[in-house]
Amino acid sequence: MAVVVGVSLKAYFGRRRARVWFGEIAGIARGNAAVRSGAVSVFVAPSYLQIDDARGYVDGTGIALAAQDVSAFEPGAYTGEVTAAELAESGVTYAEIGHAERRRLLGDTPEVVAAKTAAALRHRLTPVLCIGEVERQDAAAAARESVDQLGAALADAPAGRVVVAYEPVWAIGAPEPAPPAHVATVARAVRGALDADADRAGSSVVYGGSAGPGLLARLGDDVDGLFLGRFAHDPAAFAAVLDEAADLAARRSSR
Repeated sequence: MAVVVGVSLKAYFGRRRARVWFGEIAGIARGNAAVRSGAVSVFVAPSYLQIDDARGYVDGTGIALAAQDVSAFEPGAYTGEVTAAELAESGVTYAEIGHAERRRLLGDTPEVVAAKTAAALRHRLTPVLCIGEVERQDAAAAARESVDQLGAALADAPAGRVVVAYEPVWAIGAPEPAPPAHVATVARAVRGALDADADRAGSSVVYGGSAGPGLLARLGDDVDGLFLGRFAHDPAAFAAVLDEAADLAARRSSR
């Protein structure tokens, strides 16, 4: 299984700034042998308006495109919605679903998250399911809450691979990520839930929440990769994480 590195730009960049960044990371990906070989799988989630801009830069680099959200509805009279069908037609292959900001600010209840997950899978988009506890708590309790959130998101979902992004809400935007031992406990529980579901073959568990260079080397095999936010705005930091992902992929392949 490939090591996964994802990036969400949220709404930080305008289109002009985003184009510069796309060009920079495209060059980095082309120069990374593990990305070229598929040992490291990379996806980037720009804003909706930036998706076509991004595609022009990243085609042929090994970088896949993601959307930061997806409609729960099929095409129809749903003003302002962007459907999974249209995203798939636009070359998007991943859809971020259930991020803490959307749950807190924009009404993404567990039922909405489940509907969006099902819509993405119906149109062969890989959901990037964001889960994690709101308040800091012990790792065992965090693991139980995260597994419950995962189960709710996948209720009645069609079969298909998912990327589960464990992002404890208290760690998002914090000076430091969650401690490695905490992440390991939660990630193992989430991995166990995925492995017990035959419909989720090939799924990955990644960590997000103040993730940046140096973290993947510390987490090692406890996760399948990272989901990056603001730290990836610096192309050098993005390159450093890809190098760590390549090292992890090489260690796994040598066993």
